[in-house]
Amino acid sequence: MIRTVLMFLSMELKEFLKVATKRERADVAVACSDSVSYLYQIAGEHRYASPWMATQIERQTRVVADLSDGRLEPVPRASMVRHPEIFYDVGLRENTQETGGDDDGTR
Repeated sequence: MIRTVLMFLSMELKEFLKVATKRERADVAVACSDSVSYLYQIAGEHRYASPWMATQIERQTRVVADLSDGRLEPVPRASMVRHPEIFYDVGLRENTQETGGDDDGTR
């Protein structure tokens, strides 16, 4: 259910790059230490982003989207990697670590 909600609040990288200005595309690329051309390769599924790169793109597209007055939306990291399932329970694991719980249920 959470994943479905997140997909409605986001856009694919291809759409993001189409709607974004030249400056916004460059901002995302520079923040990710890469080029706009490489972002287009990921968007066209000619390449897949590493988990680190996908996370960087997600973070930076969120920053750019916040400044766009609703014109742009963040790109979910799971949409840019070959195996998106690596991100599905990341939030659950982070919450467990913050509360001090262990995987086996003991403290």
